[in-house]
Amino acid sequence: MKLVVGLGNPGNRYNFTRHNFGFLALDYYFKVHKLSWEAKPHLGALWGRKDDILFIKPQDFYNLSGKAVAEYMRYYKIDISDVLVICDDFNLEFGKMRYRSSGSAGGNNGLKSVISELKTEDFARLRIGTENAELRNKVGDVDFVLSKFTPEEKQQLPEILSEVQMRIDEICGIK
Repeated sequence: MKLVVGLGNPGNRYNFTRHNFGFLALDYYFKVHKLSWEAKPHLGALWGRKDDILFIKPQDFYNLSGKAVAEYMRYYKIDISDVLVICDDFNLEFGKMRYRSSGSAGGNNGLKSVISELKTEDFARLRIGTENAELRNKVGDVDFVLSKFTPEEKQQLPEILSEVQMRIDEICGIK
């Protein structure tokens, strides 16, 4: 069994914010594959399934996401090599993606939480770039990650999310 985790913050006020790129990516994936989220959270996360792949959106805030990841791994006996975490990265150009099979948190507090809870950096992650230097310099890092996408960025989302959906299938071995 594989576990695909989208990082984000729960609640409507965070929809279409940079920190919720992981949630947005999984919602898009579910739409394309005609999947639906289970009505009730389980083990601290909204969840859904496609064959032998579990998808989760942790319902603790972003910086505490690791708790739900660890719970799912323990409950379903998922090996660390079968985990993929999808998150935003404000140091990557908007819409660019970087996949790594392991590595540091690189300043991402959601990844720090996952690393802390799992006690390892050896899990795959797909980072989606949200960089917008002008806006980030104007509002600071905390307000930047919680800011909504600009109208220009929103226009690019379908193409970016389509690419993320293809990358998830590729990483998970779905044809």
